[in-house]
Amino acid sequence: MGETPVPLYYKLYVELKEGLQSGKYKKGDKLPTEKELCQKHGLSRLTVRRAMDELRREGFIERLKGKGTFVTGSKREEQLATLTGFTDEAKKRGCETRSMVLENRLVKVPVDAVEFFKIPAEALVVYLKRVRFLEEEPYAIEEAYLNVGADIRLLNIVQRDMEKESLYDILRNEFEINISYAEEEMELARLKKDEARFLKQEVNDCAILRKRFTYTKSDVCVEFVVSLYRADKSKFKIVRRI
Repeated sequence: MGETPVPLYYKLYVELKEGLQSGKYKKGDKLPTEKELCQKHGLSRLTVRRAMDELRREGFIERLKGKGTFVTGSKREEQLATLTGFTDEAKKRGCETRSMVLENRLVKVPVDAVEFFKIPAEALVVYLKRVRFLEEEPYAIEEAYLNVGADIRLLNIVQRDMEKESLYDILRNEFEINISYAEEEMELARLKKDEARFLKQEVNDCAILRKRFTYTKSDVCVEFVVSLYRADKSKFKIVRRI
């Protein structure tokens, strides 16, 4: 039985991806146009476009209307087996981060968290909503609800400059709250208008919706976080052992 022929688009995809991973193309570099790639490789525009679409889906490149196609770099990989904050995870990889605070105030506990926080449905919690940036690019929108019933000192968060401070640093080092484990769930979502604007994406682009309940060593739920990650920038890894 003969070997199955490799599709032409896939050959081009592999060649371009190797160039991106080897450093031939650097972050911010402009790639050749579809027409130039067609002429260089003797391929149809449809074939070239399919290869480019695959690279875009994996987060290596992005198209800017009227400007061309540019290298964005690879996706940020996060280990799901380890419980760390956004800032801590980025620092481990030598990445620059910053945050833009959209809201930092008291709100009524969300319905999803009432059972886990074990507080009355009318109780107030701290609501901290931020856009998280990685290497000066918007990476995620994060909404954190902090259970004041778990520790009254959490009320102080509304007075803090959370564009400059790490929430987990405050919880662990200043308040000495012993964060132990978290329960998470993830699913695909579509970006709404405001979400797309903050993340510099298009409306209805895919995103990763991540929900997390964080617990102390004494099994008290101290935090409920709802995050939207850019699908073209994110991937998650978990190691399973028998």
